[in-house]
Amino acid sequence: MKLSNRINLPDISMTGFETPLSEIERGIQDSVHRFAKDFMRPLGQELDKMSAEQVIAPGSPYYSLFSEAAKLGLDSDLLAELPPETAVRVESMIGEEMGWGDAGLAVSLAVTAFPSEMAKTVGNQELIDLCAGKIGCWMITHPDKGSDVGAFDLQREWVPGQPGNKGNLFAKVGEHEIVINGQCSAWVSNGAVAQVALAYMTADYGDGFYDAQGRPNGVTVIVPLDLPGVSKGKPLEKIGQRALPQGEVYFDNVRIPKRFAIALQDEYYGNVASAWSFAGTHMSQMFTGVARSAFELALAYCHERKQGGQLLINHQLTRYRIGDMLRRVELCRAVARRSLAYARLSPQGHPWATASGKVTVTQEAMHVVSEALQMFGGNGLTCEYPLEKLFRDARAALIEDGENHMLTTRLGYLAQQLFEDGWTKN
Repeated sequence: MKLSNRINLPDISMTGFETPLSEIERGIQDSVHRFAKDFMRPLGQELDKMSAEQVIAPGSPYYSLFSEAAKLGLDSDLLAELPPETAVRVESMIGEEMGWGDAGLAVSLAVTAFPSEMAKTVGNQELIDLCAGKIGCWMITHPDKGSDVGAFDLQREWVPGQPGNKGNLFAKVGEHEIVINGQCSAWVSNGAVAQVALAYMTADYGDGFYDAQGRPNGVTVIVPLDLPGVSKGKPLEKIGQRALPQGEVYFDNVRIPKRFAIALQDEYYGNVASAWSFAGTHMSQMFTGVARSAFELALAYCHERKQGGQLLINHQLTRYRIGDMLRRVELCRAVARRSLAYARLSPQGHPWATASGKVTVTQEAMHVVSEALQMFGGNGLTCEYPLEKLFRDARAALIEDGENHMLTTRLGYLAQQLFEDGWTKN
C-alpha cells in the first residue's frame, strides 16, 4: 500500500490511468498524437465531405496520408526492438491514437501494411520487395460469402450434406502458376486504391474446389494489382468511415507465379485463422481511440454549455454520465490491450478469442459515442459538430471486420469446442 499525507489528483495520461510510461513510450505517444491531431483529424473531416470518387481521384489529399505517416518511422521493425510487453503497450497506444485521429484513415493505414507484413512473416524477400512502398489491401471477403469465410468446421456450422460456400473469387493452382478469376467484395478496405493485395480465395489444385468433407480448398497469395486482367469497380459510397476507400477488384484470368503463394492447400485455414487473430486486435485499438475522442468532446462540451442556470458538468446526472463514459473507455482500452497481448504473446491464439475483444470494444465505443451525441443535444445532430461523424464511423465498426452477432456466435462455438476438449471440467 502507498500512503500519502494529502489528497492528490491521480496520475493520468492521454490514454487514461496508465502505469508510468518510459521515455521511449511517452515520446512515441506524443509524436503519434500530434500526427493524429494535426494531420489525421483535419484530413479525415475534409475527406468525409467528399464523394467516394473524389477521395480516390488523382491529386486527392487522401494520398498524402502514406507519405506523412512514413515520417513517423513506426513499423513492425521498431516494435521488434522493444521488450514484448512494452511492444504490446506501444502498439496499443499507436492504434488508439490513430483511431482518435480518424477511424477511416486509421483502418486504411493498418490495412495497407497487411501484404508486406505477411511477406515479412514468411520471410519471402521477393514479396517483401514487391510490396515495398505500395498501398496494400486485405482481400478476404466476397460478395456472396461474407461471414461464411470463417466457417471452419462444416460438421457443426453447416447444413449437413451441403458443400461449403465457394465464394466469388477462386484460383486454379498449377505446377508453376496460379490463375485467378472472380471478384472480391466492395467492402475490401483500400480495395479502390490498392496496388497490391493479400488475397484469400477458394482454390482448385486439380481435383476440384472441395475436400472430401465439402470444405472449400483455399490459397493465400500476394497479388500485384497492376497485372493484365485486373480491374476495379467504383469506390463504395457509405455512411461512415468515408475517408477509407473501399471497393471491388475484378480478376479475369490473372496469372501469377506459384511462388507468390503464402499458404497452399494444407496450410490455408491455419493462415486464415492466424491473420484474423491479429486483425480484430487492431480494430480494438482504433475504436478505443474513437470512444476516447467522443468522451473528450463530451467532457469539454459540458464545461461550456449551460442548462438550468449552471454548467452541465455541475449537474449530478451529467457527472454520472461522464463517469460512465470514462469507465467504458477504460474498459475498451483494457480489453483491447489484453486481446493484443494474447495474440502476440500466447503460444497458440485463435481468431474467435481476439474477435471477441473487437466485439466488446466496438459495442462499448458505439455506446460512448451515442451518449456523447445525446449530451450535445440538437447540436450533436448537426454537421457543425464532430459527433455525428464519430457516430457514423462507430456504427460501421459493428459490422466491419466481422459482424458482431456472428463473431459472438462463433465465440460461443469456440467455448463449445473448448469444453468438449476438457476446459472448465476440473
